[in-house]
Amino acid sequence: MSVRDRVAQIYDQVLVRNAGEPEFHQAAAEVFESLHVVLERHPRYADAGLIERLCEPERQIIFRVPWTDDNGNVHVNRGFRVQYNSALGPYKGGLRFHPSVNLGIVKFLGFEQIFKNSLTGLPIGGGKGGSDFDPKGRTDAEVMRFCQSFMTELQRHIGEYTDVPAGDIGVGGREIGYLFGQYKRLTNTYESGVLTGKGITWGGSQVRTEATGYGVAYFVAEMLKAKGEDLEGKNVVISGSGNVAIYAIQKIHKLGGVAIACSDSSGYIVDKKGIDLDLLKEIKEVRRGRISEYADAVPHAQFIAGGSIWDVPCDVALPCATQNELDEDAAKTLIANGVQAVAEGANMPTTPGGIALFRDSNVAFAPGKAANAGGVATSALEMQQNASRDSWSFEYTDERLARIMRGIHSRTINTAAEYGKPGDYVHGANIAGFVKVADAMISLGVI
Repeated sequence: MSVRDRVAQIYDQVLVRNAGEPEFHQAAAEVFESLHVVLERHPRYADAGLIERLCEPERQIIFRVPWTDDNGNVHVNRGFRVQYNSALGPYKGGLRFHPSVNLGIVKFLGFEQIFKNSLTGLPIGGGKGGSDFDPKGRTDAEVMRFCQSFMTELQRHIGEYTDVPAGDIGVGGREIGYLFGQYKRLTNTYESGVLTGKGITWGGSQVRTEATGYGVAYFVAEMLKAKGEDLEGKNVVISGSGNVAIYAIQKIHKLGGVAIACSDSSGYIVDKKGIDLDLLKEIKEVRRGRISEYADAVPHAQFIAGGSIWDVPCDVALPCATQNELDEDAAKTLIANGVQAVAEGANMPTTPGGIALFRDSNVAFAPGKAANAGGVATSALEMQQNASRDSWSFEYTDERLARIMRGIHSRTINTAAEYGKPGDYVHGANIAGFVKVADAMISLGVI
């Protein structure tokens, strides 16, 4: 059987065994596309069911989360933790609280996390979790009761040497605080390494809040450098206006670029003079308002209800909102408008058709497993500080993050060239992440 037929057969098995999980299928298909060249050069990776084992989580946990609202009404949500692969270290990956969360979403995120964590060069495995609970519109007391109920079950399955969750969409500092408080209460331990994204005064790491946004900015700067360019004066469009987008804007401006547009679910704003970050943070982080309020306060800015932020001409595009937000039509528009580089700040925000167009048009395109690895990398640095009972300065931690992102870029681009795919960040990231995990799995035996 040819390598291509063998990979196709395994992928067909993945579809059958994981029916009704399109996001997971999409993530697996992207990785499988890169495996042909690896297996042709290293047939040992096809032995001992290694790829089949890699596609199957080591453990999938689903549990009931009952809680009461402020009026005494009982609600029941569903909790998830998929502990995907621990060949490189304890499971590491965020918790997402959002109505869209289901097992397929968590598996796609966990599968991506394996390769993302591998690319950081740090000793962490891949996992992901969350709940279909929606914290929007809930009081602090309601969020606290939900988090306490969620952790009452989750605490049985995690630990600093086993599984270290962090935040994700819907899980910020408030939620991490409530989760850690309940873990401490139930276990009678101050095991600060069991969760990352904690507050600075109780075990958290400097730069963790900013890390994913900073990381994608550092990565895209390296992409431009590889093309003989830099960020100075480049117009940058960033989808979203949450944590990742806000701090990507901040670092883009620091590196000389001009972030001219960002968005939320109601539409997007364009400010050709550059987004006023202090105003944006006031609207989104303090008031928890809508992006349209920015245009109300800045006369020269424009708010466009609905529509596509990718219609805005730019040199660099950073999709930082959610999965499959940048489709084929949007990619065509960006290419026609002269985009030079696209780097994913969110998890799988570009559709396969969009990715294919960028690659065919020689637009530098970096997948999320490489470009947005800054968050988990800084989480691993937080684990390191917790283990040594240490605390690092903002500047030192930021420099560590920048060094890690430069290392990810080098590994990605060098691996692409090594396997005959020069300049292809998708192949480079998939292969570099896969080979490290695969070698570890072979060394550990069939487990």
